[in-house]
Amino acid sequence: MRILVLGGTGSIGSGVVAALLERGHDVVALARSASSADTLRHIGAETVEGDIAEPRRWTHVASEVDGVVQAAATWKPDMDAVDRRLVDALLAEMAGFDPPKALLYTGGCWLYGQTGDAVATEASPFRPPEGFAGSVPIVGKVLSDPGVRGMVIHPGMVYEARGGVFDFMYEDAKVRRRVRVIGSENVRWPLVHKDDLGVLYALMLERGKPGDTFCAAAVNGIAVGGIARAIAKTYDIGTDVDVIPVQEAKRTLGEWYEGYAIDQQMSGDKARAELGWRPVHRDPIADILG
Repeated sequence: MRILVLGGTGSIGSGVVAALLERGHDVVALARSASSADTLRHIGAETVEGDIAEPRRWTHVASEVDGVVQAAATWKPDMDAVDRRLVDALLAEMAGFDPPKALLYTGGCWLYGQTGDAVATEASPFRPPEGFAGSVPIVGKVLSDPGVRGMVIHPGMVYEARGGVFDFMYEDAKVRRRVRVIGSENVRWPLVHKDDLGVLYALMLERGKPGDTFCAAAVNGIAVGGIARAIAKTYDIGTDVDVIPVQEAKRTLGEWYEGYAIDQQMSGDKARAELGWRPVHRDPIADILG
């Protein structure tokens, strides 16, 4: 297949690009800057210049590929509006083909909100905090549009050994010499390594059906306090962590850090059963400690 990837240098998209190339697919990736284009071309992807905030300038490419992966976001106050315009433009460009082109949209674990001791699945209702509700109608639009093979993936918190969702903790360890967690050390995150997640995206493009939704978690839920202490250990700065209130995190780190205090668990069992997904990274602490 020939796949257009949006967000191809990000935490999710870079894993998707690598997995698709590894499995023999051709990748065209949207690049907003020359440095991003260089990075993508270096690993074997073609590039097209463009910005998700101005989709009409480049969405004609969507009619020339077999599918599109939307894994990009502005992470700014206009994020939902940009995403809506982008998806509307893609759906219009991709309509009317036989067989229908694949549109694989990225939702997220935060849409399930606080789950506590329950484990969210694809059948669970959405209960997002107010700030994260904007993508819910977009999910519905992608899944219900008859003009595309619309599918949605809800990744857990995406990590890699030295980055991804752990970035701010590593920065704390290097700069502050103490690691912060938001809300409570007992907040649980469902986790998935970016390499395993990339394979799941590829499997969905290869085997997924219109209307399919899959949750992507290799670890249902792990307390952030243990993650923070493991990161601190790698910097030899002791095992104490600082717990900061959610409102302080939003004020000092950014509005989106509210999501880091959502205590939740999520299962990836459906993807294992239906797509044969076999995540390799099942122990994030071991990945951190190397």
